[in-house]
Amino acid sequence: MQYRTLGNTDLKVSLIGLGTMTWGEQNTEAQAHAQLDLALDHGINFIDTAEMYPIPPHQHTQGETERILGRWLQKQPKREQLIIASKAVGPSRDPVRPSYFRQGQAKLDRANLIQAVDDSLRRLQTDYIDLYQMHWPDRSANYFGQLGLTELPEEQTVPIIETLQALDELVASGKIRHIGVSNETPWGLHQYLSLAKQENLTRIATIQNPYSLLNRSFEVGLSEFCLREQISLLAYSPLAMGMLTGKYNQGARPDNARLSIYPRFKRYLNPQAQAASEAYTALAHEHGVSPSLLALAFVNTRPFVASNLIGATNLNQLKENIDSAKLTLSPILQSAIEAIHQTIPNPAV
Repeated sequence: MQYRTLGNTDLKVSLIGLGTMTWGEQNTEAQAHAQLDLALDHGINFIDTAEMYPIPPHQHTQGETERILGRWLQKQPKREQLIIASKAVGPSRDPVRPSYFRQGQAKLDRANLIQAVDDSLRRLQTDYIDLYQMHWPDRSANYFGQLGLTELPEEQTVPIIETLQALDELVASGKIRHIGVSNETPWGLHQYLSLAKQENLTRIATIQNPYSLLNRSFEVGLSEFCLREQISLLAYSPLAMGMLTGKYNQGARPDNARLSIYPRFKRYLNPQAQAASEAYTALAHEHGVSPSLLALAFVNTRPFVASNLIGATNLNQLKENIDSAKLTLSPILQSAIEAIHQTIPNPAV
């Protein structure tokens, strides 16, 4: 396993990180613990979860993923060798995002963040969280497939300075060690960095955004920020909800596959994404590698990526995904990837 520095911190995280959002929904606790054991055996030290998980979110399962992880941590004498990340939900402004958190008033303010951290610590059965992230902004912006923000809606939002002050307090208390953002934009990233500098507050170390062969929009405005400011990308959905495995080619909908069960993630199923997925699949087969390994190895090559967050519903998938850290893409293969990207750019943002 390779390890990379997490932002401007002194932490070294595994290039492959273990995502957990299926635990408690598509995976049982026993299956989740087996995934954790396998990941640990292969050198993974970075585990990413969230107070909202599992996904899709439901009030009756909320927090179960953290509980599952917490019960596994109690069996491990190596907590200090692991880097555990979690996230706080932002406000709900549309039917997709849950509104049942903290009496429907979840915001990225001091009261909500203190309660969210305390609740996560209790579920995780640990004294501290290594990396605490804002799951999405406390404002309307381009994320979760939303594009084309052309005007600013009238809405009450928590100022980023208030969020930063609360996070700074939590770092000082020892409950969290480092902070990050998720589903954030260039404007938001700039605000977090400039306000932290102006007010001498804790500086964000990471940004967790989608990044895959079907969605390289991160490269447009955020990659330069991250490279120049030592902010690490934690790449999520590197297989684009499984589209890049090839299992949905030609309109196939395998039983129990994520997009078969949860068609709400429709941005991955549009005709352009279908065509691009089939092109990348054909390219992988042409070069004698699996489509999954090709897609994950591409993400691994990016210098702004600290950890590539993989998810799986069975151990065979997990093992193959972990093996992507061993694959080196030839210059010819990388050029072929770029050719497809130029033809069908970012079809599933």
